[in-house]
Amino acid sequence: MSQTKPLWHWPAIATAVLFSIPLIGGFFSENVDWSPFDFLIGGALIFVVACVELLLWRSLPKKGRWPIMLLLMLLFAILWAEMAVGIFGSPLAGS
Repeated sequence: MSQTKPLWHWPAIATAVLFSIPLIGGFFSENVDWSPFDFLIGGALIFVVACVELLLWRSLPKKGRWPIMLLLMLLFAILWAEMAVGIFGSPLAGS
């Protein structure tokens, strides 16, 4: 009997690895000033985008994958930049 890992396994690992970098950096530098809320929102954003990407990757035909993945990553980058520095000045804008 073979057991398969849940679908969210790899996105969770990727999120944890990515967020260990600023967490460790916060111990060594004053420039990394993330609150627990920043980690929560950023982690949720990365985890959800990674899960959606994984689901789309498995369900879309080969030819239609790349444009959708690029659009998803572009939307993620724009949302991350808006939340970090407020490039558009929306209510989501960070410091």
